[in-house]
Amino acid sequence: MSIREDVTRMKSVAAELASSNIELRNKALKMVAENLRKNADKIFKANEIDIANAYANGVQESVLKRLKFDNHKLEDVIDGINQLIGLEDPVGKVTLNRELDEGLILKRVTCPIGIIGVIFEARPDALVQIASLCIKSGNCAILKGGKETAESNRCLFGVIREAIVEAGLPEICLIQAEAHSEIDELLKCDGLVDLLIPRGSNAFVQYIMNNTKIPVMGHADGICHIFIDKDADLAKAIPIVVDAKTQYSAACNAVETVLVHSEIAAKALPVLVRALNEAKVVVNADAYTTNVYNAYKKDSDAEVHVIKDDAYNVEYLRYELGIKIVENVDEAIAHINKYGSHHTDSIITENQATADKFQNMVDSAGVYHNVSTRFADGFRYGFGAEVGISTSKIHARGPVGLEGLVTYKYKLTGNGQIVTDYASGIKTFKHRDLD
Repeated sequence: MSIREDVTRMKSVAAELASSNIELRNKALKMVAENLRKNADKIFKANEIDIANAYANGVQESVLKRLKFDNHKLEDVIDGINQLIGLEDPVGKVTLNRELDEGLILKRVTCPIGIIGVIFEARPDALVQIASLCIKSGNCAILKGGKETAESNRCLFGVIREAIVEAGLPEICLIQAEAHSEIDELLKCDGLVDLLIPRGSNAFVQYIMNNTKIPVMGHADGICHIFIDKDADLAKAIPIVVDAKTQYSAACNAVETVLVHSEIAAKALPVLVRALNEAKVVVNADAYTTNVYNAYKKDSDAEVHVIKDDAYNVEYLRYELGIKIVENVDEAIAHINKYGSHHTDSIITENQATADKFQNMVDSAGVYHNVSTRFADGFRYGFGAEVGISTSKIHARGPVGLEGLVTYKYKLTGNGQIVTDYASGIKTFKHRDLD
């Protein structure tokens, strides 16, 4: 059966899932968590096959880090599911309750988007997170994972589907696409699929955007910055930078460029470069920044590699980053807005006015003060999980959790009112907001 035929069948049950009660959806999530734990050994064995194949095929290091699905990852996704269960139902919230006139009541009510296609990178835990979020928010989902995690994804999907069917949800509310050719089939399902969320490389995301009429939500790059201001506490700044680079270097919220205020460069650069080198991070810098570092590094053997002035638009996704000296917060903001990807950027400073200016003027989905960029995550935000991080300014921005997976509809209830009476002046609108 083709993807289009599957999605057509899915369309027939989308309204059923959208109108299901929260008790049923939470029951399904609880059974998913239980089934994942019960089938842990089977899942780990499938993941071992993927990892062995990845090594044999010379898969990039950044991808290899994402492949592993061990007991730690299992407990993380189960914690995420349990957190989701504890969250209130995102469906059916009344966000506007207005009396247009006596007996004429307008309500704006949240509802599921409908059918969402998610095409994601080589991360088995992403499949669990995405499926769980879609179940909780009442959305049907087509899930297409990377070929590097084919065995893990097939096993995980089977475990999840078994649980939701047993709970009473329609079997066809989740579909797994496995063949690469099915991506192009999915892109042609406009009119059936309501939203696409791609998670992958810049080139891949651009391909999706350029080859479909379906709305696309997501981000192409994760070029994140940390600006160490002249009023920064270096005792805070250094550990924050090291964490933002090394805690999980392959993540889209890992820092890729560190900007240092010129007034503290002589003091900060030697300490920063040494700390990064000790953490096995390769440090790159333009000629000017490198010269300043060399002038003040004293007897340190920590290295800086020279790069071109315009080479600050790189997403390394490994133990490597760039450092650049800037004259002030205005130059830092201008640099980030030019070279960044509008994902997540942070300032380290003890000056609240400077922090406020930075947070107000940096045009990113997440703008932080005195913390690591690695906090940009749906689970860490208390969303339970995320389907991805959006740098779009329309509908959803930042980590996309439950709120980003619902839209709304207007419900108007009356008792025989007609527009003619209002157009002619016989009646007038009151527009009174109700509790």
